[in-house]
Amino acid sequence: MSILNGQRVIAIEEHFMDPQVGAHFKGADAKAGGPLLERLEDLGEGRIKSMDEAGIDMQVLSQTAPSLQRVAADVAAEVARGANDRLHAVCKNHPDRFAAFGALPTADPKAAADELERTVDKLGFCGAMIHGLTNSTEFIDDEKFWPIFERAAALNVPIYMHPARPHQAVLDAYLKDYADRWPGFVVAAWGYTMETATAGIRMVMSGVFDKHPNLKIILGHMGETLPFLKWRIDFGLNRPGNEPIEFDKIFSEHFYITTSGFFSDPAMLCCIQEMGVDRILFAVDYPYVPNKPGPEWMERLMLNDEDKAKILHGNSERLLGV
Repeated sequence: MSILNGQRVIAIEEHFMDPQVGAHFKGADAKAGGPLLERLEDLGEGRIKSMDEAGIDMQVLSQTAPSLQRVAADVAAEVARGANDRLHAVCKNHPDRFAAFGALPTADPKAAADELERTVDKLGFCGAMIHGLTNSTEFIDDEKFWPIFERAAALNVPIYMHPARPHQAVLDAYLKDYADRWPGFVVAAWGYTMETATAGIRMVMSGVFDKHPNLKIILGHMGETLPFLKWRIDFGLNRPGNEPIEFDKIFSEHFYITTSGFFSDPAMLCCIQEMGVDRILFAVDYPYVPNKPGPEWMERLMLNDEDKAKILHGNSERLLGV
């Protein structure tokens, strides 16, 4: 099926919209109609046809942002259970084409940890994806959320930290001046990266990896700039007056990154040099990014076949068990 010399191609940040989850989206998070929404809601023939045309063998499906992170604690667990059960049914109908990251009701951390365990043990999911700030204000490194990470480490599954719209105060102070002319500035062009890179740095500083040394985190979009910046971050955090921290070492040992929506030769070279090829996984970011450009880029990328195989499928098979 693959266009890449017969190699299996697994794309691991591929989004969909569960309508009952989407019903909880409000304001700027609410998805407009049209072709994008149609592609988000399509978990059948149209999506598989697009995969076949691009040479993608499997997608690891995840609820689109902001998923359940802005759903209130009193209803989030019930919404999560229904959404994850429906996603399981999709994967069961197409076991060779779809796998899944679970959606977690992080407003209730205990329920989120329990739902993570249920989706992994009972539904066969690969881990979970968390989208941005819980309740629009809370970073996931706060200790009240650590039960989620404790359970992920015990289950030996990763948590994928995906962007969502930044904190409103940050948006107002840094982004709103240009948001009307360039709405992408608030999201994929910069706001998403700024919010998620900050979350990744905070995870390292929080001490959660000392507490749970088996914890694994995935960041999309070539690591949200952190592979490019981690030498300077490490240097800056260890200047006189700072509490010592092995930022570079911790990040390099616990984080994995994906190619989602970022098909750049120089960026890939930098990430290989900083992270190692064993920590890079292929992703497209469908349907926000079309399927075809990702595999076509990997096909022409100047890497040896062994490294391409790791990125296209081997690392995902090892990390996610797909």
